[in-house]
Amino acid sequence: MAEVNLPVLPPVEPMLAKSAAKVPTGDYLYEPKWDGFRCIVFRDGDRVVLGSRGGKELGRYFPELVESLKEALPARCVVDGEIVVVVDSRLDFDRLSDRIHPAASRVKLLAERTPASFIGFDLLALGDRDLTAEPFADRRAALLSAVAKHEYVHVTRATDDPELAATWFQHFEGAGLDGVVAKPSQGAYTPGERSMVKIKHERTADVVVAGYRLHKTGPIVGSLMLGLYGEDGILNYVGGSSAFTMARRKELIDELAPYLLPEGESHPWVDAPDEGDGDSGSGSGSDSEHRRPGTLNRWNAGKDVSFIALRPELVCEVRYDQLQGDRFRHNGRFVRWRPDRDAASCSYEQLDVPAAYDLADVFGDAGQD
Repeated sequence: MAEVNLPVLPPVEPMLAKSAAKVPTGDYLYEPKWDGFRCIVFRDGDRVVLGSRGGKELGRYFPELVESLKEALPARCVVDGEIVVVVDSRLDFDRLSDRIHPAASRVKLLAERTPASFIGFDLLALGDRDLTAEPFADRRAALLSAVAKHEYVHVTRATDDPELAATWFQHFEGAGLDGVVAKPSQGAYTPGERSMVKIKHERTADVVVAGYRLHKTGPIVGSLMLGLYGEDGILNYVGGSSAFTMARRKELIDELAPYLLPEGESHPWVDAPDEGDGDSGSGSGSDSEHRRPGTLNRWNAGKDVSFIALRPELVCEVRYDQLQGDRFRHNGRFVRWRPDRDAASCSYEQLDVPAAYDLADVFGDAGQD
């Protein structure tokens, strides 16, 4: 990472959150849970470092955001937040992921077409002051005063009212957000510790298991490949399920063996062209295009993510938190096999789709809640 002269230096592991089933009450400040790339911004004059959660430098992928941050942030500061891309008044994680591309020309084109925004939610340093030991309520107040109004740089909304936070949880999902975060108002900034509380949406769906990927350690199941049928009767790839113990991964190899696709038998995903983005097609089921698993991992081009095809007959129930268009935003969690379900009946119609919500209302005026 670029060298900066600040009281808090990169890399910094961001403060994390533990999960809860409902909005907690107590001495908390509540915020919408933004769905993007976590990023800690280090600004020292003309030097701006965008540090990812994993320690990668993101500046080359978001050159337009670097310029926006120079316009909106104080000359020397460290701000924790989220990089997002807004399309049609909602967050679009697919368009955000498109930005992680090796070609500078491609990045430049996408920066012009779908410019990124930064949502700040914590101030770690200002000038020569290290603020990490100060109460979060004070850090937030300082952040509100420090950030200038800007089209692509915002300070997240927050409230101390748990009932309003519960309302946000219900309504903001329609703008692409995925829950609510509760932060102790008097808490210090604790890098790498789960000092916050996150409340995320959780639903279940019955899906077709049409393949699996091998685990990196050897010939055991790494993740199940899940599908749903569109209105046109085509099986679309909607994501994976991978939270298994090592013993269970070995068992799954034998359990899935009877469903291995015989040589020469057709499969809706086997002949998919390599789109190079991990999944392809619109997947809406409204036309001949459909979503199929690709073969390239955007973050690690050398990682093999090809899959072993299965006859699309097995059905399982999974838990999922959010849809991103026509797929699961995160991997589903396996619940149980559903031998009572016919694979052909597993369609998008069963999914709970949140009502649309204008993202401009989520941005609102951060200082007024």
